[in-house]
Amino acid sequence: MVYRLVIESVKSIDQRVRLTPEQQHYLKRVLRLKEGDRFVAMDGQGQSYLAQLTGNSAQILESLKESTELPIAITLIVALPKGNGFDEIVRCCTELGVTTLMPTISQRTLLKPSPHKLERWRKIATEAAEQSERQIVPTIIEPLPFDQILITVNKTTTDHYICVTRKEASHLSAYLANSPQKSIVIATGCEGGWTDQEVEKAIASGFQPVTLGRRILRAITAPIVALSLTTAAVERNFSP
Repeated sequence: MVYRLVIESVKSIDQRVRLTPEQQHYLKRVLRLKEGDRFVAMDGQGQSYLAQLTGNSAQILESLKESTELPIAITLIVALPKGNGFDEIVRCCTELGVTTLMPTISQRTLLKPSPHKLERWRKIATEAAEQSERQIVPTIIEPLPFDQILITVNKTTTDHYICVTRKEASHLSAYLANSPQKSIVIATGCEGGWTDQEVEKAIASGFQPVTLGRRILRAITAPIVALSLTTAAVERNFSP
């Protein structure tokens, strides 16, 4: 088994990259790697390298050709759930292949995220990307109010969906069946869901309302289900 680690950007083959004390501890104490042992070094932006442990550094040996990423970008807008629920969303959605996570503060959001939360989420995403053998680490932006998110998201080159409950709407999978060729943006609500006003604003901004089924899903479950459906459709439609 070859272990994986996200390191700083690599500029050339044969480069020696300094490892942080935390990375040294992980490789030497947790994984029990010894001098000269090899592992996969990822820059988190799409490139992977075979590296060798040399002292407190990683010696870059060669570039690796890997392709586990989805062929299109998927962005999740997630109204922050209460407690530490977003931690699990970050972990699972990174494993499933999300490109960008946009935590948002909706009208019913109870959580008031502290400044250190963003750093924690990004660390979780890095660890999940290493574990799931991805080439990129998802981008996680700072939490923004939903109105501001609607202004921020790209309106021209993506398909936009907002997941709703107790409303007349087609299932997300019905839209995904037609081989999505563009990037996809999906929004899911927090406990209690989106308000009618938020849904109306999203529709006015180009979002298509969709459902994830007849049952009411938890705020933590909904984004994971939405992403699972999307990645399955994308990988099926783009399979060789």
